[in-house]
Amino acid sequence: MNNKIINWNVDSEIFWITETFPLKYYGLLFITGLLLSFYIAKRIYQIENIPFEKLEKLSTYIFIGILLGARLGHCLFYEPSYYFQNPLEIFLPITKIEGSYKFIGFQGLASHGGTIGVLIAIGLYCKKYKTNFLWVLDRIAIAAPITAAFIRFGNFMNSEIYGKPTNGNWGIVFQKNDLIPRHPTQLYEAFSYILIFVIILSIYKYRSREKPNGFILGVLLILVFLARFIIEFFKENQVGFENDMIINMGQILSLPFILVGLTLMLLKNNNKKKISF
Repeated sequence: MNNKIINWNVDSEIFWITETFPLKYYGLLFITGLLLSFYIAKRIYQIENIPFEKLEKLSTYIFIGILLGARLGHCLFYEPSYYFQNPLEIFLPITKIEGSYKFIGFQGLASHGGTIGVLIAIGLYCKKYKTNFLWVLDRIAIAAPITAAFIRFGNFMNSEIYGKPTNGNWGIVFQKNDLIPRHPTQLYEAFSYILIFVIILSIYKYRSREKPNGFILGVLLILVFLARFIIEFFKENQVGFENDMIINMGQILSLPFILVGLTLMLLKNNNKKKISF
């Protein structure tokens, strides 16, 4: 085996809080990503002289939306038959082990579902507080790629959502699964999202006044889900039924987001009609 190949066998659990519930790198990185995104959004609100209480309320909606959406997305998109037979496990962090339910934490989250959940949550927030929907989404779009990047770092620590076999020097052997060098697709995505964050931030800093509300969000959707669509070609399918598909479920779910992004970039609206607090 090429001596440049990295052997990866990190324990995904940092330590066990209870007998069945561990603190995992994934959860820690997920929370870290959310906090960093919150800090970025806070700086944006400060720059635009918007009261911090507005962001606090919005963040509550987003946090609930991303968790519910990501959880429902995994259950409905990838394992519907199992969860229809075990509906309690959709909303409760438990599973049946040897005839009795054990607390294990949530074991499946889907990024497409999380995106839908965030959009719905922000829509509800904007309706309640009479806020411009696209204006809010543009600001959240700036910070969102950071959370997405840290989620993929968490997947890497878990040795999950890995890629297909590769002969390249950059291959990583995820020893928990097999001894085959594979594309580290989690890292491909994570670093793609960091690059997208830099692009989006630059648009906001230097061109946002020239663009209509929703433009930044449109750029984000196109870049993120185009990256997802391309990287999926290097990934192993997550569930068995995808093996018979020309493009997999992740790619199918990415296409509508790309189309929405294109629509938003072409959308004409009065950028002067911004939010007022």
